[in-house]
Amino acid sequence: MTDRSIVHVTVRGRVQGVGYRAWVEDQAILNGLEGWVRNRTDGRVEAVFAGPADDVAAMVTACRKGAPAARVDDVIAAPATADQIALCRRGEVFSVLPTV
Repeated sequence: MTDRSIVHVTVRGRVQGVGYRAWVEDQAILNGLEGWVRNRTDGRVEAVFAGPADDVAAMVTACRKGAPAARVDDVIAAPATADQIALCRRGEVFSVLPTV
């Protein structure tokens, strides 16, 4: 049995206006992960992923490549808490949240 992992990811590069959030949402749902993704006003994209540790690690690795039109310069991943998952919209497993 794989341990559950929760990770907060910040992605820097050309990741806004290129379908990056939609790509993250699709990949997370396909891999059965919980969480959310959103743009930040400074041009970065931020996400939280929760699920089996191996699946979360694979998603973080995938974020380093990203959507086809994206250019990822840096991905910072750090452990997160269940409180951060709580930002997900009620009734949704994975949410695209408003920009902050």
